Amino acid sequence: MKNSKGGIYKRFIKRLMDFILSFVAIIVLSPVLLLVAILVRVKLGSPVLFKQKRPGLNEKIFMMYKFRTMTDQRNENGDLLPDSVRLTKFGRFLRSTSLDELPELFNILKGDMSIVGPRPLLVQYLPLYNEHQKRRHEVRPGLSGLAQVSGRNAICWEDKFNLDVNYVDNVSFMNDWKIIFSTIKKVFVREGINQEEQATVQYFTGNSEDI
Repeated sequence: MKNSKGGIYKRFIKRLMDFILSFVAIIVLSPVLLLVAILVRVKLGSPVLFKQKRPGLNEKIFMMYKFRTMTDQRNENGDLLPDSVRLTKFGRFLRSTSLDELPELFNILKGDMSIVGPRPLLVQYLPLYNEHQKRRHEVRPGLSGLAQVSGRNAICWEDKFNLDVNYVDNVSFMNDWKIIFSTIKKVFVREGINQEEQATVQYFTGNSEDI
């Protein structure tokens, strides 16, 4: 049963808060954005931004922006090398500090994303979701979310989806600010970035036992 207590906040106030916070953050963090962009260009090359289509509210596809964290190293056949090889020390630093996520502030400003919500996953996952998991798309995807402050990429897919739906059912001003403050703490601690011994999050196959 869906929680209707945060109905007004969810429909009206949340989007206004997202716009104001993302606008202020872009202005305040503009020196950081510029510095990271320059370092990415120098250390990893061009393009500076990683762009990828992701499903948003009601599964509407949008283009998500992040700072690039991998090189374009390829083998003799022209195929990209494994993520663990292309993810440099600098790229790991960007991910562990969440600096690579900063361009998503522009997605929030545009209305594609929210400050808080289920993280936008890959488009190819859409056919794999069951009805319960699909409910994560009833709200805008977020820069951070309940799953992220509860373990980020270090928890299994099943737990992650359950946390996403739990958030959807309990959207409120207080819950969002709890997640925002928890996110700030997590960023400084730098925990739960990826699964143990993996460069990136494991691919979701639709199996509830996937991590």
